[in-house]
Amino acid sequence: MAVSIKLDDDMRERVQTVADSKQRSAHWVMREAIRTYVEKEEAQQSLDRAAEKALEHYRETGLHVTHAEVTKWLKSWGTDEELDPPQCHT
Repeated sequence: MAVSIKLDDDMRERVQTVADSKQRSAHWVMREAIRTYVEKEEAQQSLDRAAEKALEHYRETGLHVTHAEVTKWLKSWGTDEELDPPQCHT
């Protein structure tokens, strides 16, 4: 699928500078920029959906762990007294 976009002179020059530094075409740089942006947005949407699902689960069950519990657990990582993950509670 062929798509065209309009870039102002400054952006066109910036894209070409990046392309030259990578020994790639401006077309390649723009494709990579779009691919990277779309992947980032898809990942954010997935994270948002997971957060919404987790919030709904919390509202239904009240199960949670506190920030302090998670922090204590994380601080134990790599020590001789590494803790098990905190258990959910109401």
